[in-house]
Amino acid sequence: MSDPDSPEEFNPFKGIPIFGDLGKLFSQQASSTWETARQIAVAVATEGESEPNVDPADRIAIDELARVAELQVANATGLSTTRDGQAASIVPVTRSRWAITTLDAYQNLLEPLGSVSSQAEEEETSFDPAQAMFGQIMKMVGPVMMSMTAGSMVGNLAGRSLGQYDLPIPRDSSELMIIPANIDALADEWSLDSADLRLWVCLNELTHHAVLSIPHVSRRLNGLLAEYVRSFDTDPAALENRLSDLDLSDPDSLNSLQSVLGDPEVILGAVQSPAQRVLLPHITALVTVIAGYVDWTMDSIGRGLIGSYQQLSEALRRRRVTTGAADRFIERLLGLELAQDQYDRGTAFASGVVERAGAEGLARLWRSERELPTPAEVDAPGLWLARIDLPE
Repeated sequence: MSDPDSPEEFNPFKGIPIFGDLGKLFSQQASSTWETARQIAVAVATEGESEPNVDPADRIAIDELARVAELQVANATGLSTTRDGQAASIVPVTRSRWAITTLDAYQNLLEPLGSVSSQAEEEETSFDPAQAMFGQIMKMVGPVMMSMTAGSMVGNLAGRSLGQYDLPIPRDSSELMIIPANIDALADEWSLDSADLRLWVCLNELTHHAVLSIPHVSRRLNGLLAEYVRSFDTDPAALENRLSDLDLSDPDSLNSLQSVLGDPEVILGAVQSPAQRVLLPHITALVTVIAGYVDWTMDSIGRGLIGSYQQLSEALRRRRVTTGAADRFIERLLGLELAQDQYDRGTAFASGVVERAGAEGLARLWRSERELPTPAEVDAPGLWLARIDLPE
């Protein structure tokens, strides 16, 4: 078993000839950069190797597990897994298909980050020629770097994710993608029962989907994430300061320059703003409560359904908080706080509600936007219950 506590440092452009790609991208129209992001996502997801299709026998086995999971989730939550009239379906896919579909699903959140550096240049009031030059560089590089960063991040996620809700971001589609190759690799790595793990993933995906498909939940979370991304402050001096330290007379400076251009936070000039610090507790509160509810539901179903459930849940809950820097980077960009303390908060909230009001009380979370807890109420489930019992 490998040590999940020692992830490699995330290099979003590992194995990618950055200067060659940049040169090609600069000569292209901006509309084509997202296609390049898809190509990078696939290359990173597959590590440049050919990828076999999902085995038909795996499709049949997963379809049988999905039917069991759908019935269990519907009975445990009382929530529908139908979205826009389409019933949810578990679809086993390759890493490359997961990467392309996920990149497209995240495009509306990630693409605006490419304009951060452009805003920085437009807001720059100094007439210093050097600053103007760096501003132009950042304006040109920003969208390119965003497409490369997005492709690489999602490609890295495709190499690790089990399903599409490893990051709890709503999707428009009713097809829930899972990656059998990753599930089976994890089962081997952690000595887990593969069939049990596949059923666990189906249950987890469907429970997330049931919650994130509730219109007011989806609308609220998508709105918060989009507002967070739009609210980055800009640091037009970030690239200038990093490049000014380079000694271009030194032959080794090329490696240093590539390192600078491989740091997307520097290139994007993205700095957390006061507005984002106001938004963050609200994003965290909603994501924390969703995680707590999903975990409580999984425990309710899994303990009586999956023979190795205790072993599975302990391994998977440890795994999700020992993720690599690729996961953490995209979380930071989107304002998601998925550290252990937030999962613990979610567990405590769900347990506190059930102790006071039973499973019926916990189900009230999803009745309307009014029932969504405030940041303070996540740590005080009694106050949440008291508030939602007040007449409107």
